[in-house]
Amino acid sequence: MAQDSDSSDSGYSRYQPASGKQENEETKKVMRREKNRLAAQKSRQRQTQKADTLHQESEHLERENVALRKEIALLNEELKYFSSVLKTHESLCPALSSPSEEMAYPTHSLPQAHSNTPARLHL
Repeated sequence: MAQDSDSSDSGYSRYQPASGKQENEETKKVMRREKNRLAAQKSRQRQTQKADTLHQESEHLERENVALRKEIALLNEELKYFSSVLKTHESLCPALSSPSEEMAYPTHSLPQAHSNTPARLHL
């Protein structure tokens, strides 16, 4: 029986590398899972950062849009004002009341009052 125990000891020693191999594979599996967990965490962080950046950009564009809409409204008001000033001027301007047949767009020398800024027009 002593030989049997020796042979069983030697048989046990043969399986020991297999056990070491299993431990090595288990260690690799644990490391792979940890690496995958970290990669997933990093991916979620990048996704959150991207969403935050898009949200900030969206808010910035919305503020810019509001400012541009205000500017458009002001420019439309200015257009209405200048159109009314032009209509008033056209009805009072003697050079425009008798159009020249030679010229499609009559030109005339403007009095000194016309050379001032539009807000100072004398009508």
